[in-house]
Amino acid sequence: MTASTLSLTVADVAASRDFFCTHLGYAVAMAADGFASLTRGDDAADIVLLRRGSEVLPPEQRDRQATGLIFALTVAGIEAEERRLREAGAPVTMPLREEPWGERLFQLTDPNGIVVQLVEWATPDESAQTEEDPAMLVITPTAENVTESPNARMTGLAAPSRGSTELSTWTVAMEAGRSGPEHSVSREQVWTVTAGVLEVTCGGRTEKIAAGQTLVLPPEALRQVHAPQAAEAHVAMRADGVVSVPGTEGTRVLPWAR
Repeated sequence: MTASTLSLTVADVAASRDFFCTHLGYAVAMAADGFASLTRGDDAADIVLLRRGSEVLPPEQRDRQATGLIFALTVAGIEAEERRLREAGAPVTMPLREEPWGERLFQLTDPNGIVVQLVEWATPDESAQTEEDPAMLVITPTAENVTESPNARMTGLAAPSRGSTELSTWTVAMEAGRSGPEHSVSREQVWTVTAGVLEVTCGGRTEKIAAGQTLVLPPEALRQVHAPQAAEAHVAMRADGVVSVPGTEGTRVLPWAR
């Protein structure tokens, strides 16, 4: 491949030609009646504009115009680009917005209805937290973050998959009389009971932790959690912690903490 070209069928070739040349830095490479070839001389795709009805088009497409298509151009400094285009009177039909997956974009629509989308992708450096400009993140749990087991319901809060880097936090809800399996965890855990009472056995010792109290469980220690009454707790742990269960091989991850 030596080049890429987008061919667009429009009603008014001159109107689209002027739009791309005026606002998006294209230049006319070749032109004729009902035809214009545009280029920028960089990585952007070249554009061919064809007037509707042109014989060069397949018969079934001669009366179709460019619809349902977005022509996306990746740029640097997207705020400045939007400001420049607005000041130049360009038809910005979608204002600058940022998507959760790191895409920042806005859209223009040319006189023939062609949607042009200018895009800038966030890089890890842009989203990294720094001492001078710390980044805050608000996490709202959803049904997708809930894991049900026979003994408890875990709702994931902070986790690497949801934006944290070092810690994972989640809530645990247990019905009266339920007991979790005996297990150990490779990292220290901090449990704060927010409702009811939990009985936790660790290292041969059992403690009752009531609402408002906090329990620190050391790493690698065998433990078991029991709810003599309905209870809820908030748990915090380093995000890379894994679980071991006596009598089974290997370790298990906690899906709500990933």
